Amino acid sequence: MKVNIVGESNSVFNQFISEIRCEVIQKDPMRFRRNLERLGEIFAYEISKVMDYQTVDIKTPLGVAKVETLVQQPVLATILRAGLPLQQGLLNIFDRAENAFISAYRKYDEKSEFHIEFEYLASPSLEGKPVILSDPMLASGSSMEIGYRALLKKGTPKHVHLVAIIASAKGVEQVINKITADNVTLWLGAVDPDMTSMSYIVPGLGDAGDLAFGAKIDSH
Repeated sequence: MKVNIVGESNSVFNQFISEIRCEVIQKDPMRFRRNLERLGEIFAYEISKVMDYQTVDIKTPLGVAKVETLVQQPVLATILRAGLPLQQGLLNIFDRAENAFISAYRKYDEKSEFHIEFEYLASPSLEGKPVILSDPMLASGSSMEIGYRALLKKGTPKHVHLVAIIASAKGVEQVINKITADNVTLWLGAVDPDMTSMSYIVPGLGDAGDLAFGAKIDSH
């Protein structure tokens, strides 16, 4: 699996990452969501560079221009709820894309240990189509893996781009080891070294879903 870490190159991308990490700026949920959206737009631009293009003739008021345009729009998939602003950023760029939504959550037991529970998938056919599956955080890697395998029930994609803004080193290793298909690329903003015992990334940014949409009642 090829891994691209966008934040390794200096650009305004890292400014947006610094803002979603900052505990002061995080107090403004609208700005937090907008920054997730901006990051999604940059990811979309980077991914667009490796997609397939065709030459088309575009008639202008003064003649005809030959322009390279996308052969096919991707299907944009995300894991609810934290992924919604990130997916909106991707959709701002791939503005004619079909969309898919996955419901997966942490289910805790009596010992406060958890596993990822898959609940729901709404998706078009993915047969022969490029797919972008996004989730802001890649902690243990389980949600991304479950989301990826759920999507395969809707057809065999041409290529799958997995997108996360912040990942843990362990989560990246997990995804690489568990998803071994040749047609998968992992796109990341930054990779952090550690996780807590509850699988929250350190330094990370906290709970992206809560920061974007408000605190939820824990399920354990």
